[in-house]
Amino acid sequence: MRPLTAFPLHTGPRYETWLAHPPRVLLPPALLPWLKDAGSLTARIRARCTRFEVRVLCQRLARVRRDEAWLLGLRVGELAWLREVLLVADGRPVVFARSLLPRRNLRGAWNLFHGIGARPLGAALFSDPAIARLPLACRRLDGRDARYHRAAAALARQSRAPALPRALWARRSVFLLRGRALMVSEAFLPAILELRK
Repeated sequence: MRPLTAFPLHTGPRYETWLAHPPRVLLPPALLPWLKDAGSLTARIRARCTRFEVRVLCQRLARVRRDEAWLLGLRVGELAWLREVLLVADGRPVVFARSLLPRRNLRGAWNLFHGIGARPLGAALFSDPAIARLPLACRRLDGRDARYHRAAAALARQSRAPALPRALWARRSVFLLRGRALMVSEAFLPAILELRK
């Protein structure tokens, strides 16, 4: 992965509800390394389990949320290519991941995104030195956020899955390839804290 390059992120206090630094007083100490590690989340999970898999929940065009549109320079309500998956370690879902790619970026630079299927996106992102990652941001997702409900619904469809707590911590970042953006957000499910190195 190459060094950071300039990208015109449209962040600002009016729209940005994601934090540059996790507030330590509000989260379990064991979750902090997961939120802050800028390396591959896929690799980090794989190092802590015997069997890793990606369960694809959806891959389709969808309307983006206001904060996502603002971050990617899209109009509110504009369609983008959406991919939602569960990352599963030893049969337990540990992360609900949501990736968004503006339609104009689907061909050319990010053509890998269209046919990725059940392969881990993280492996592709971190294996290409031409891809740059912008800084991570984090946020608590609760019942007021549709992404929390999508994670809850995905988890409810899994066998032996526990109910979600009242809030989930999530992180997100933008990846750039030849100046074109792809956003990845990852919400940490309760079982993530059971993974050990």
